[in-house]
Amino acid sequence: MPGWLQRHRLLGVAVLFSALLAPFAAHAQSGDSAQDGSVPAYSTIADALEDETARKALIAELRALAAEKEAAGASDAAGSADEAASAPDEPEPSVSRRFAALTQQVAEGLAREFSEAVAAFSSAGSDTAAVDWPALARASVDLVAVIIAVLVVYFALRRICTPIYRRLDGWSQRPAASALLRKVSAVVVAAGIDGVLIVLAWVAGFALALFALSEPGAMDARQTMFLNAFLLVEAFKALIRMLFATRFDGLRLLPMSADVAAYWNGWFARLSGFIGYGLLLVVPVVNVNVSPEAGRALTLVVMVLAFVYAAVVILRNRDRVRDQLQHYAAGAQLGVGRVALHALARIWHLLALTYFASLAVVAILRPEDALPFLLRASVQTLIAVGGGVFVAIVMAQIISRRIRLPDEVNRKFPLLETRLNGAVPGALHVLRGVILLAVGLVILDAWAAFNLPEWLGSDAGTAFLVTLISVGFVLLIAKAVWIGFASWVELRLNPDSDRGAPSAREETLLALFRSAFLIVLTVLTAMIVLSEIGINIGPLIAGAGVLGLAIGFGAQKLVQDVITGVFIQLENAINTGDVVTAGPVTGTAEKLTVRSVGIRDLSGTYHIVPFSSVDTVSNFMRDFAYHVGVYGVAYREDIDEVMIQLRKAFDALMADPSQAPKVLEPLELHGVTELADSSVNIRVRIKTTPGNQWAIGREYNKLVKQHFDAAGIEIPFPHTTLYFGEDRSGGAPAANVRMLEARDVTPRGDEDAPAVRRRVEQNPTELGDFDEDGG
Repeated sequence: MPGWLQRHRLLGVAVLFSALLAPFAAHAQSGDSAQDGSVPAYSTIADALEDETARKALIAELRALAAEKEAAGASDAAGSADEAASAPDEPEPSVSRRFAALTQQVAEGLAREFSEAVAAFSSAGSDTAAVDWPALARASVDLVAVIIAVLVVYFALRRICTPIYRRLDGWSQRPAASALLRKVSAVVVAAGIDGVLIVLAWVAGFALALFALSEPGAMDARQTMFLNAFLLVEAFKALIRMLFATRFDGLRLLPMSADVAAYWNGWFARLSGFIGYGLLLVVPVVNVNVSPEAGRALTLVVMVLAFVYAAVVILRNRDRVRDQLQHYAAGAQLGVGRVALHALARIWHLLALTYFASLAVVAILRPEDALPFLLRASVQTLIAVGGGVFVAIVMAQIISRRIRLPDEVNRKFPLLETRLNGAVPGALHVLRGVILLAVGLVILDAWAAFNLPEWLGSDAGTAFLVTLISVGFVLLIAKAVWIGFASWVELRLNPDSDRGAPSAREETLLALFRSAFLIVLTVLTAMIVLSEIGINIGPLIAGAGVLGLAIGFGAQKLVQDVITGVFIQLENAINTGDVVTAGPVTGTAEKLTVRSVGIRDLSGTYHIVPFSSVDTVSNFMRDFAYHVGVYGVAYREDIDEVMIQLRKAFDALMADPSQAPKVLEPLELHGVTELADSSVNIRVRIKTTPGNQWAIGREYNKLVKQHFDAAGIEIPFPHTTLYFGEDRSGGAPAANVRMLEARDVTPRGDEDAPAVRRRVEQNPTELGDFDEDGG
């Protein structure tokens, strides 16, 4: 077939279809079912279909055109597939591009809505011409009757339930240990009563509309719209009353005065009623009775007025709310709550304006489902935030209370109460973080920014929850194991337990074992947690092994410290509190690790001695000790008398009740051990309890000196003795020479030597310079 003939044939078919479908297109656009000129069009269609020749020609042309279109579509599809296969995959648009596209769509939608609203206002007169005003008036009378009846029933029921509210208010304000839980319970019960009253009034309105104002079993759509709006709006007001109860202070969750609560409750009630009844009742009525364009214009007016009203109230109360939030922040016990309240005080008005602006934008762009969506999102947000705040307050009260254990348990485990009071706040802080995360996800889900149920049902959500629960259990079990093990060690080290005081070896080994157990438990817990969150710990273990080998080669001194320290501990060479000599230092061992020992010497200096520098350990605190005393006396003293006095000194020592328990055995008198240059040395030994040898030695030395002085026994000290021709029998005594102060005693005048001697004897302090003749 020639191309021009084919084009003319297609053109003829198109003209025929245009002539046939033009009346339907006009009917679809105008919405009228009986316009002038439509009857001739129907007649034309009928005549064309009645003509058999025209009908057969039309059918043939349609089949030929369908075949050609299918062939062309197949070739186009193949070409499109080839192009799609050859064309590279376009990258997913970035977040900034998606945000820009969303902003553009919102701006274009708002501009379109405003232009359509202006057009609707300009054509308001022509739209109202087709309104059936008498029917609308009759329906309005019935609607007003339902409204009045529902409101009367609702407020009458609330008045009847006022004594119940008053009792709940008094019960919630009674002093109790769990005042917050009592108050929340009262508020929840009051809100439940509000919900029951709202449902009863709603049911009464339906009964009135079905059986009193119209034919039995039938009701007007306007009445249904009002009842549904009443149910949603009053339910939202009931939630607001949980926060801002005006008449009953005990049924108000937020801490504020009755005047402030009445102000905010009235503002929220007016705003929610204006938006709710406007979008759920007035706008649908206008859509049905006037035109959809007028309804959309009215939606725009309602939301703009609501936003302006909300903005004025928010900006007017900006400073007052900020000061109140800062006041609450100053009294907050938790640092996180204090910081959050301070931040909220600075930006609360911006958040509120953003919220109401979002309400207006969504209601304008999606008028068909805007209010149900906004109401559901607002209620879900309010419940999430309220539940999160309640849980945070309850947890704060739990954290502020200390765990009290019985006195018997505290006697056996002195540090268990401290450990529990230190572990519970940390666990509660982690739990509070999880709850805050859950509240954030619920809020995001409320505003369709995140699909929480779909995510929880997905593999990723399930895996995340399982991982979170597993990690929580691992950490909880690890903490419980550590508290149990540390308490067991504490019980073994407690001298007041049934086992009695631990030995020094047991005390040292348990302390080291506790440190080693903490390290092992920490490493194992970290490995298990990393494995639970999906990290392959195999390379970490292999890397740790290689790193340990490298450290072993590069830190041989450290390895020697550790190995020597292990063997020193196994051989029980040093215990905490022992007086030892380790390396060049002697003192009390205060701290032991596997690498070094901390020693404090007699002067108070603290020394850290690595075990690699310790060749010999001298421990002065093993089982028992000795005071070894060597006492020198003059050669002229009677040795037997000296020994008697030494025993008397020991008897006096044992007579002291503070010293006798420290002595384990009687005095060991070894006798004369050395004839020294200027003394005869006699050695004694006293067996004492470990660590008391120095105290016993000091006390015994004092007693020996006292007894020697009383007996006239000389303890030699450095001196010089001059002898002048002493014979063997000792007949010639040693010269008693005294050093006198040098003075001028030269002879006076005719004094001779004997006269000078007599004068010196009379005045011994004078020492004369004698000449050779004067002697």
